[in-house]
Amino acid sequence: MSSARGSTRASETRAGHRAGGCEGHGVPNRMHDDQVGIDGDIVRALIADQHPRWADLPLVEVPSIGTVNAVYRLGDELCVRLPLKAGGVGSLERELERLPWLAARLPVAVPEPVATGAPDDAYPLPWAIYRWLPGTTADGSGGAALADDLAAAVTAIRALDPTGAPRAGGRWTLAAWDPTVGRSLGALGGVIDVERAGAAWAAAVAAPPWDGPPTWVHGDLLAANLLVADGRLAAVIDWGGAGTGDPAADLLPAWSGLDATGRVRLRTVLDPDDATWTRGQGWALRTALSGLPYYPETNPGFAAMAAAMLAAVLADRD
Repeated sequence: MSSARGSTRASETRAGHRAGGCEGHGVPNRMHDDQVGIDGDIVRALIADQHPRWADLPLVEVPSIGTVNAVYRLGDELCVRLPLKAGGVGSLERELERLPWLAARLPVAVPEPVATGAPDDAYPLPWAIYRWLPGTTADGSGGAALADDLAAAVTAIRALDPTGAPRAGGRWTLAAWDPTVGRSLGALGGVIDVERAGAAWAAAVAAPPWDGPPTWVHGDLLAANLLVADGRLAAVIDWGGAGTGDPAADLLPAWSGLDATGRVRLRTVLDPDDATWTRGQGWALRTALSGLPYYPETNPGFAAMAAAMLAAVLADRD
């Protein structure tokens, strides 16, 4: 997805589409074996039953490359976010709990929940309504101005008090992802340059790991979780996996959301050491290489984003 003025993780809205702070997938192809059924009639019935004051508002699916949630815009000011499967409920619940705290401490807008919804016979999972955030998702062309905004946001995230913070979802050590990435590389022969990608991944895993104090990270700063307006960062969405972890994970937008000039600017402003930058490449590779073999048919937009991110990492290493 990430996210306070709107909804959220991303992860993930189609680059260039209006995201409104609600990460999701509209009415998606079936991406997961355990995915629940969602359509506009179900969502409208949920609203009419549980939040009837909004029952007459127009409801429109939000196109995106999301893999965790379905999202519908509700009138001009709201949107509805519904997990696609039971495994996404924890992300929703964690985000609802922490967004008000984050909103008061960050220099960038994050999603604002306005109501929650309960499961029913037609839709068996919790869901939520958020404030709509205007903007479009980053498209990989962000330059120095967006890089400066991202650097300020990342710096503020790292400065958050980690006392009592949860662990960020899967963002502690790259080595833990080595089996997953290895399987992906094995499945991508003839699709990508496996030798170059494998060498880049091996270098990232071999880099000295993070051994500093607990530090907050968003953990999924993909282009799809960055809302922009006039080339500047308008909001960060999809905060369901945020918590303490490897700060290198939040270098992700260097290869997803920024062009080569923006990438250089982000590195200059944040000034990570070489090991942290290499691990940042690794976190980008983890997302790209995991997504490429999984979504080529069911979510080609996400697969395309993953391919672009892989290309950016490999170009950065040349």
